Amino acid sequence: MKPTIGVIGDQDATKETLSIAKQVGWEIAKAGFILVCGGRRGVMEAACQGAKEAGGLTVGILPSSDKKEANPYVDIVIPTGLGYARNTLVVLASDGVVGVGGRSGTLTEIAYAWMHNRPIVAITTAGGWGAKMAGKSVDDRREDVVLGFDDARSAIHHLTRQLGKQHR
Repeated sequence: MKPTIGVIGDQDATKETLSIAKQVGWEIAKAGFILVCGGRRGVMEAACQGAKEAGGLTVGILPSSDKKEANPYVDIVIPTGLGYARNTLVVLASDGVVGVGGRSGTLTEIAYAWMHNRPIVAITTAGGWGAKMAGKSVDDRREDVVLGFDDARSAIHHLTRQLGKQHR
């Protein structure tokens, strides 16, 4: 089974953050992972675009029940009708998580990933909750921290090593 990496972040992101997200998606695909995300615009769309350009597979777990809300780079669309509760599904479908920017929705996904013992990395140059949580623990249930990286390649390389112990 191919490992999956969840990309979490703003749906209304800056150009710089979108560029970072696209690179994250590209690196995920090149590493042989499947990209999982919330399936809509912003960071999710940019990451999916990067993954598709690198020949990867993308999964979008939508908050609505309307498949048409998926961005054009999603291969597998999963409409949930669950609203923000779908954030839990994004995390549970992911073997590791990358935070790229993000607001309160991203913060909930970081917390869910923490509770479900998923490795979490954040791109510090993208700002948002991902960067704010870099170097910190969410609570005392784990002994590690959200790891911060300045670039996509370093973040995905770390997850490749981390997940390689579990999946490859």
